[in-house]
Amino acid sequence: MTPFLNRQRGAVAIMVALSMLVLLAVTGLVVDAGMAYLVKARLNAAVDSAALAAARAVTSGNNQTEQTASAQAAARQFFAANMPASYLMSKPALLGTTVTFNAGTVTIDVKAQAPMAVSLMQTLDTTSLMPTAAAQTVRKDLDMAFVVDTSGSLQPSAATVRTSAKSFLNKFNVTQDRVALLHFASGVEVDQPIATSGRGFKRDAMLSSISGYAFSGGTSSFEGMRRARDELNAIPTLSRSSLRVIVFFSDGAPTSFGVNLPFGACARPGALDAVGQGLLRLDTEYEFVSTACKVESEAWKTMKKLPKFYNAVDPAATEFPIVSTPTATLPRPVTEDIGSESMYKQNVSRAARNLAEAMAARARKDGIFVFTLGMGSSLKEKNADNETGESILKCMANVADGPSRCYDASKPVGMYCYAATDADLTPCFSKLASAILRISK
Repeated sequence: MTPFLNRQRGAVAIMVALSMLVLLAVTGLVVDAGMAYLVKARLNAAVDSAALAAARAVTSGNNQTEQTASAQAAARQFFAANMPASYLMSKPALLGTTVTFNAGTVTIDVKAQAPMAVSLMQTLDTTSLMPTAAAQTVRKDLDMAFVVDTSGSLQPSAATVRTSAKSFLNKFNVTQDRVALLHFASGVEVDQPIATSGRGFKRDAMLSSISGYAFSGGTSSFEGMRRARDELNAIPTLSRSSLRVIVFFSDGAPTSFGVNLPFGACARPGALDAVGQGLLRLDTEYEFVSTACKVESEAWKTMKKLPKFYNAVDPAATEFPIVSTPTATLPRPVTEDIGSESMYKQNVSRAARNLAEAMAARARKDGIFVFTLGMGSSLKEKNADNETGESILKCMANVADGPSRCYDASKPVGMYCYAATDADLTPCFSKLASAILRISK
C-alpha cells in the first residue's frame, strides 16, 4: 500500500471522527433542547397557575401582611401541583412570589426555574440547562354593591342564603376592594355603605348584618337596584375604581316600587306592592309607613292613579317613566289606572318589572356591570304576561341568552347564574365572584 493511500485513510478516519462528533453534538442539541422545551412549557403553565391562584388568594386576610402570606401560600401550592418534582429529570423551584399593593391595585409577580442536567450536549462543554419562567397578574381595584333579596318567599332557605352570602363576601379583599351591602324586600336597608374615600370594607360588620337577616315582605327590585347605584355613584368621579359592579340576588319577579301620591291620611312616600297591602316604608325591609297606611289587601280602594314618573325620592323627577306605552325594550304597557283590583295588580306588577330593567340599563350606562343570581323554581314560572322572573334577571344582567330586546353588546355585559336548589346557591355565588375577579385582572 502506498504512502498516499495511507494518508488518505488517515484523513478519512479524522473526517469520520469529526463528523461523528458533530453528529453527536447535533443529536445532543436536539434531545436536550427538546427536553428543555418541554420543561419550559410545563414551567410556564405552573407559574401562570400560581400567579392566578395568588391573585384569588390575596383577598384572604384582614391586612396586607396576612393577604401577602395567603397569596404566597397559594402560589406555592399551585406551583407544586402543576410542576411535579424531578419533571423530566429537572429540579423545579419556585424562586419567589412578590405581592405589591399600590392605590387599590395589587400586582403579583411569580418567578421559577427548573435546572436540568444534559446528556449528549456535554460534548459541547455544556453541563446543564436552566429553563426559567415568570408571570404577573394585576388585580385592579373594585367598587361593588352587593344586594340581597330578603323577601318572605325566601324564608324556607334563610340559612342557606345567609351562609352563601357570607361565602361570597369572603372572596373579596377587605383592604383594597370597596363594597356596600344592602338587603331589600318591600323596602331597602343599607347595612354597610360604601367607602367614599379610602379603600376597603368592613367585612366582619357585614357578616354580622347577614346573620341578622329576617325574611318578610315583597320584592322591590327597583328600589334595591336604585340604592345600589346610588352607593356606587356616591364615590367622587376621580376616586372611582376601574371596575364597578352591582351583584343582585333574588328569587322572584319584581312586585313593588316607591311612589309619592295621596293615600288617605298617609301623605308621604312609600312602596306599593302588587298584592295591595298598603304603603310600606322605603327604608326598611317590611314595615308599613304608619297604621293609617295599612289597608291589608284593598289598596285600590284608596288610590286611583299611579304617578306618570317615579317620584318617591324627587316629586319632580322624570328619569324613570311609570306610565308607559310598549317599546322595543320595555314591551309591558302601564296605565295610571289602579282603581280596581285587577288594574291595580296588573299595572303595579308591570311597572315594577319595567322599572327594575330600566334601572339596570341606567346603571350600565354609568359603566356599571350588573351580575344577577336567581334562586328557586318560581323563577321559571310564567305570569299573566307570559314571562318569567328569570327573563327579567337576565335582562338586568345584559346577557346574550336573555330576551333579545334587552341585550346590548355595546354596554357592560354581566352574568346570570341560576340556583335551582339551596345546594346550588353557594356554587352560583362562587361562579359570579370568579367572573368578577377575572374582569378585575
